[in-house]
Parts: sequence; C-alpha cells; structure tokens
Amino acid sequence: MNLALIVILPFLGALLPALMIRAGRNACAIATGSVTLLAFGLLMSHAPAVFRGEIVQVGWQWLPQLGLNVNFFLDGLGFLFASLILGIGLLIIIYARFYLSEKDPMGNFYTYLLLFQGAMVGIVLSDNILLLLIFWELTSLSSFLLIGYWKHLPEGRQGARMALAVTGGGGLAMIAGMLILGNIVGSYDLTVILQNAELIQASPLYLPALILILIGCFTKSAQFPFHFWLPHAMAAPTPVSAYLHSATMVKAGIFLLARMWPVLAGTDAWFYLVTTTGLFTMVLAAGIALFKDDLKGLLAYSTVSHLGLVTMLFGLATPMAAVAGVFHILNHATFKAALFMNAGIVDHEAGTRDIKRLGGLMTLMPITATLGMVAAASMAGVPLLNGFLSKEMMLEEAVHATWAGQGWIIPLAATLGALFSVAYSFRYIAHVFLGPKRDDYPHTPHDPPAGFWLPPAFLVSLVILIGLFPEALAGPLVRVTATAVTGAPLPDFYLSIWHGLTPALFMSMAALAGGLFLIWRYTLVRARWQAGPHPDAKGMFDTGMAALVRAAQWAILSLHNGSLQRYLAFMVGGFVVLGFAAFMNASHGVGSRELLPATPVAVIAWILLLGVCAVALLLHRQRLLALVAVSVAGLIVSVGFLYFSAPDLALTQISVEVVTTILILLALYFLPKQTPAESDGARKVRDGIIAALAGLGVGALCWAVITRDFTSISTFFLDESVPGGGGTNVVNVILVDFRGFDTFGEIIVLGIAALAIYALLEGAVRGRAGARLAAWMPDQPQSADRHPMMMVVATRLMLPLALMVGLYIMLRGHNMPGGGFIGGLVVSIALIMQYMASGFQWTARQVRVDYDAMIGVGVLVAGATGIVAMLWDYPFLTSAHTHVHLPLIGEVEVASALPFDIGVFLTVVGGVMLALANLSRLGSLSSHRPDNEGPMDVDPSAPVSSVRSR
Repeated sequence: MNLALIVILPFLGALLPALMIRAGRNACAIATGSVTLLAFGLLMSHAPAVFRGEIVQVGWQWLPQLGLNVNFFLDGLGFLFASLILGIGLLIIIYARFYLSEKDPMGNFYTYLLLFQGAMVGIVLSDNILLLLIFWELTSLSSFLLIGYWKHLPEGRQGARMALAVTGGGGLAMIAGMLILGNIVGSYDLTVILQNAELIQASPLYLPALILILIGCFTKSAQFPFHFWLPHAMAAPTPVSAYLHSATMVKAGIFLLARMWPVLAGTDAWFYLVTTTGLFTMVLAAGIALFKDDLKGLLAYSTVSHLGLVTMLFGLATPMAAVAGVFHILNHATFKAALFMNAGIVDHEAGTRDIKRLGGLMTLMPITATLGMVAAASMAGVPLLNGFLSKEMMLEEAVHATWAGQGWIIPLAATLGALFSVAYSFRYIAHVFLGPKRDDYPHTPHDPPAGFWLPPAFLVSLVILIGLFPEALAGPLVRVTATAVTGAPLPDFYLSIWHGLTPALFMSMAALAGGLFLIWRYTLVRARWQAGPHPDAKGMFDTGMAALVRAAQWAILSLHNGSLQRYLAFMVGGFVVLGFAAFMNASHGVGSRELLPATPVAVIAWILLLGVCAVALLLHRQRLLALVAVSVAGLIVSVGFLYFSAPDLALTQISVEVVTTILILLALYFLPKQTPAESDGARKVRDGIIAALAGLGVGALCWAVITRDFTSISTFFLDESVPGGGGTNVVNVILVDFRGFDTFGEIIVLGIAALAIYALLEGAVRGRAGARLAAWMPDQPQSADRHPMMMVVATRLMLPLALMVGLYIMLRGHNMPGGGFIGGLVVSIALIMQYMASGFQWTARQVRVDYDAMIGVGVLVAGATGIVAMLWDYPFLTSAHTHVHLPLIGEVEVASALPFDIGVFLTVVGGVMLALANLSRLGSLSSHRPDNEGPMDVDPSAPVSSVRSR
C-alpha cells in the first residue's frame, strides 16, 4: 500500500498549495515540500528491499477484461528515477520559493508541479502499460501548464504548445506500440511482458511495435528530429527548466528505453535505430549548444546532447553500456539541475542571461560562480568529478562498438560529441564568470540569499563526492539499477577514478584539448559557424503546423458545415454500405423458427405507429404538430414494451417522452412556428433513397434474427438476479449490479450534458446575447393568462403525490418495476410542472435547490458505493445484500445497490432540472413582463369584484 501512496500523495497534495497560499508564501512552500518529503520518505523505506534485489509489488484489479489493472512495482530502475523525481523535486520546491516573484501565483505553480511530479512517479512505478500510458499523457498535460506558466509571455505560450504537440503526437504513436506489445504477449502487465523477450522478438509485429514505441521515447526525450521543442520550452521559469528538462520529463523517454531494454534490445533494428539516433543527436545538439548566447538555451541543447549520449549507450545493448547509461543518468541529473538553478540565479541577480552581456561575475558573485564552475566542469568531464567517470565509461563502450562493420565511426562521433561538450561547458565558465568586470550589467550582480543557492550547492556537493568516491556512494545504486535494466546478472566492474592508460582516456584527453582550443579560437570558430547554413527547426515546425491547420479547416468546412441532414446522410449511408458489404460476403438462408401470428392489438398499434411517423414526416415543418406526432410515436413504443412484458422499459420510455416533450416545448418558445424549407428536390430524392435502403436493411436484419435460433444471455441474468444481486427485478439488478459501471458512466455523462446546457444558457443571458434576448419578441401572440388558476391548482395537488410516487418507484426498483432513473424522471416532471404553472421567478424562490450541486452529490454517492467494495478487496461497484430481522417489521432486505440507486436518482433529478429550469428561466427573461408575486395571475385573497374587473 505504501508503494501506491507514493504515487497518490503528489496528486492529493496538489490541493494544498492552492489553499495554503492564503497563509503566505512560506506556508505554501512548506506544505508543498512536506508532501514531496513524505513521498520521498516512503520511497526510502523500501530501499533495503530494493538493494537486496527484491521487487516490491502492489496492485488491484480495475478493468481486468481490458487488461487495465492498478499495479505498481519497485525495482532498481524505478527506485533510481523515483529518487531523482522526488529528491530533486524537493530541492526545486525550495529553490522556487526564492525564485518566484511576489507577482507570480505561487499556489498555481506548486499545484502544477505536484501534478507533474505525481505523473512522473506514476510512470516509473507502473506495472501495467495501460496505466503507464495514462501517466505518460498526464506528464504532457501538466508540463504544458508548467512551461506556459508565464502566460503573459508569447514565447512561453508558444513553447508550451510546441511541447504538447510534439510529445502528445509521440504519445499517440507509443500508445499504438504498447497495445501491439500487449497483444503479442497477451497481457498488459509489465512484469509479464518483461519475461517474454523471445516471444516478442519472434513476432512479425515486433518491428512496428518497436518503431512506434521509439517514436514516443524520442519525442519525450527530445531526440533528433524532435529535438527542437526542448530549447523553446526554456521560456518557462527556471525551476521548471531545472526540474522538467534535466531530471524528470525529458528522461521519461530514456526511462522507457531502459525499462523495455530486456524485451526490445539485442536486435539489429534496435541497434541501428537507437544508437544512430542517439549518436547523431549527441553530436548535433552539442555543436549547436556551443554557439547559443542564452544561458538556458546553451543548457537546453547540452541536455539534448547528453540525452543522446544515454540513448546511444542503451542502443549498444551491452551490459556495460547499460551500466554506463545508468551512471550518466545519475550524474547528469546532479550537475545539470545545479547548472539550471545556477543560470536562474545569474539571471535573477544580474538581470540577464545573455552571455554576451555577462562576464567577470567571479568577484561579484563568488558563491554562485564557484557552484556554476564546478557543475560545468563536471558536464565537461573534468577528472575528479562525477561527469568524468560516466563520460570515460561511455567512450570505453564506444571503442568496442562497430556501425555497419566499421569500428571507427562510433568512437570518432563520440569523441567529437565529448569535444563539443568540453567547449560549451568551458564557454559557460569563461564567458560568464571569468574575465574583467563590466559596468553595463542590467542589475548590480551579487550572491543571493542562502535559500537560493543551497539547493544547487547540495547537488554540487554530490557532483564532487561521487567523483571522489564513486564506488562507495553510487556503486550499489548503479548495480541494482543496471541489473533491472538488463534483466540479467552484470559482469564484475568497479567504479573508480583511474582505469589505467586506456583508449578511452586518450579520447577524453583529445576531447579536453580540442574543446579548450575551440574556446581559445572561439571568435573565429563562431564566424565560420555563422557563415554556414542554419535550418530553423522552429520555422519548419510552424510551417508544418500551419499546413495542418489549413488542412483541418478545409476538412471541417467541407464536411462539417452544420447541416444535420448531411451528417445523417453520411452516417446512415455509411451503415447502408457496410451492411450491404457484409450481406454480400456472407451465406444466406431462410430461418427455421416459425413466426407468431399478429394479434389485432399489435396490428392496430403498428398501423398507428406508421400513421404518426407519416404525419411527422409530412408535417415536420410545423414544429408543434411534428412534436405531437413524435410524442405519440413514443407512447406507442412504450405500449409495445408493456405488451412484451417489459414494464421497466415502458415506464422509462413514458417518463423520457414526457421530459423531452416538455424540454422541446420550452425550446419551441424561442423558435418560429414553422421551419423554413431547407431541402431542394434532389436532396429529398437522395434522403428518401438512403432512408428506404436503411429501413429495408434494418427490417431484413430483424427478420434474419427473429427467424433463427440463438443463445441468449438472459438466462444467466434471470438465474443470478436473486442470488447474485439480491433483487427480483432483473432489469434493475443489471443496471445497478451486473452492468453498474455502465450506469455510473451514463450518469456522469448526463451530469456533464446538463452542466454544458447550463453553461450555454448562462452565456445567453449575458453580454451581447443577453441584450439581443432582452430586445427579442416572440413571433406569436402571448396569452394574457400566463399562470392559469386551474393549472396551478392541479400541479399543487399533484406535487406531493408525484413526489411520493417517484420516491416509491425509486425505493422499490430492486424488486419491482422502477429504480433510480425512473423515479428521478417522475420527480423531475413534478417539479418542472411547477415552473410551467407559476413561472420561473416564483418557483425558484420556493424551490431553493442547487441542482448542479445535486448532480455532484449524486455522482459522489454512486462512486462512493463502488469504492466501499474496494475496501474489502472486491472489484469496483461489487454489490452486497443480506436480510435483517427488525422488531415489529419482520425480515427486511438490505442491499448496497440502494445507495447506488439513490446516487442515480439524485443525478437524474439534478441533471434534468438544471436543463429544464434554466430553459424556463431563459423564457421568463424574454417575456418582457414583470415578475409575478404569487403562484397564479389571480390573487385568491382579492375581493370578487376586483377579480371580475381584471
């Protein structure tokens, strides 16, 4: 349970910053940090088990038929990434407290940060790829909020959109790849998938799954050709850059490469796709970083380069390459997060992060300069720092790698990437902190308060300590993580500073010398660079997005022109074509079942149904007559349900007919009496042909079904209704028990639809729409007697009876025809009649019910009923029932389905009333008459002579 709590805590804690900001910025930061610290503490409680090589697992079945289970597991790989996410996240929370200004909404920032943190922890601890995909998309959404946190900056909004478009598109590809992978194995649980490497790689679907998954990984980790989004995300506040783009989000793709290594690695396709992409990204991004003048831009491209380095190592698919990749993930997180925070301090105190306007800060900001130079030296791979160790291991693995049979390509490219890394790292040192002081800084530079530089100082201390004592501090973690990556025992190795005079050492020395030479001749090198071609990735992205938008607009205007007839023609015509294709590709024969003779009652009902349908067709332009015809058709259908012994369906049909008729009547008030002619002769012929073909097809399908023997699942429900669901009304037991999840989803949809109607109608009474409504007059004369006495008296007499009947129908639904849905509709009809009889204003003053809150309460009650089952280790919405003996009353059945039905009842009443009452309110606002003080137009207390005079 602790494992699941590590994932859940950041999501629950995301509520705290929004509340605690009212108590002050310090209280907000402390509350946020406490959530992360608690999650980090829970993670550390599993550290002994992880270092013993154990796998900690916890899970619950959610939708087992779909393979979607809430399963989590913790091994070495998950432990490393969760430690980085929560540990560096805690430092970022402290850093952000001092970085954000008084004008920045700190509560919003910390809320977004915790949402992102929870999504990332969910990714690295998920033991179900479908669950992992959910968290994967949550990282894209929450990072969109963080990158676009400064909404007033156009570049911030652009960077957020670019990141969402690229990573979201890659996520769609990865979803397809993961579904293929689960289909190959027959399970979506990661622990099962990771045990079936041979089955996956032998499948003909291996290559498509590999390519799709790699697209998701490469887009998330900004690998070529998707590298361009990360630098543009630097418009986010520096705490976001330090967190998302050094330790967490961009490493999600790297994590997935490592997680899927045991089953996807080891093939030529894996080697060439992953190694080539990583190697090219490493060299290209490092070269670009050298010429970036924005501190965060330089660090962004250096991040892309180092991610390419790790990608290349995982592509080599050797155990020691996995060790080097894991070690560099740890080292990169420490020095790069420190560097981003260091760049933020420089920007905050000097007023700029433009390298051309900086220099000489060593004497003005000695603490900041020392931290920045040590971290940058580690990024360059200077000996005695942690970056040097993993860089040496990378070069050692590159020496032993061949590409297309050539043994020099990978070592040369790796050395070139390391050379550029040295150059841009020393440019960060020399052009920012060294050199003479300037007199044109935007602000007077000075070291910030301790709370600002302590978080990067902690990371820099790790950079030094791991560099000096790698085996003691990082060895056990690297071993257990690399073992989880490879899924097999590792060869013996020892993390140390000195490995002798190896080729990797000479390659490293060449990279250091070459990088320093580039910095010495930087002016000349930069001039050569600027003289060459520079493809603009952002321009290409913008051009591509503009082309997609134009194509989408063309498709929308061509297909979605607002014509309901066109939509129906496409939809029904498509059904006709598909049905005809199925008919032509199947065998045909006459059914063996004999038809029952039609009774006179059935024939009469059928003739009436045809008649009202014809009336609705011929008189559809006269709205009121068409509504009457459609309502009569609905009533005939309900009689048909009753005829076939389906009283529940009959009650539901009648209730729905009454509610929809009232709804349409209220809407007709705002529409002309007649519909204008819309269809020409050709369109009528087209629609008639499609309708005739569809009708004949459906009739033929019904004939084919009813004349053939088939096995029905109704027997199961009839047999299990009482012992399994505790109710004799099979229909209601299906709705609240066997298919309760469907019903739960339906009431949520009903509530959303009602809220959407409310939002639309609320907008219609404000602004220009409200002004037009106030000036609008119906095209038909209005009755002088708006609230007739007979209708008012009748509705008053019916109200308590209808409420009692609705409640009775709801309560008896488990054993007799009824239920929460029907009872809710009956109560809604009783209430809406009060609005129709006495008007919105008077009724709203009497019925003081918050209908939108009622929807929420109903959904929560229904959901809580299902969650209670999970507390006893049963699937969601598992119902229970028993019989209890009460004094004087006797034996009474108690079923957990009753609270669920009450939730359905409340949601239906709230949803229907929210829509109908607000439509009634809209009509009252446009009536141009004063509000009525009483329930009717005639005051019963007035003298008879006064009443007559009216």
